[in-house]
Amino acid sequence: MSPFDFLNAINDTKQNMFDDPQAEKDYNAFLINRGLSYFPDTILYANEMNKNSMISKKMQFDFLMNSIPKRKRFSKWHKKDVSTDKLLLIQNYYKYNEARALEIMDLLTDEKIIIIENKMNKGGRNDH
Repeated sequence: MSPFDFLNAINDTKQNMFDDPQAEKDYNAFLINRGLSYFPDTILYANEMNKNSMISKKMQFDFLMNSIPKRKRFSKWHKKDVSTDKLLLIQNYYKYNEARALEIMDLLTDEKIIIIENKMNKGGRNDH
């Protein structure tokens, strides 16, 4: 079972997924809470489960399924942007981690990026 099966059961079908013994292994509270956090009417329920993460998976599922009103909810999952060549160049040149490089990426002009690129150019046969 995927997290989307659990989210569908909580939001729409109200089907008890824990009738299947595999559900205990497949239930990922973090992903379920993340999926619920995208909607204004379910974010507080997700936060409540984050605060009470020590309770069993079945109890978390039961709380969410019985507390959240039935409604179709769909949202695209936010995904981390793929690192660009520009970001990798900044990381290598300044020896910054990804977070720090992202912070300064918008501060650098295109001209400065070209200068950095030329300084980082090591030459070689396959160099374009």
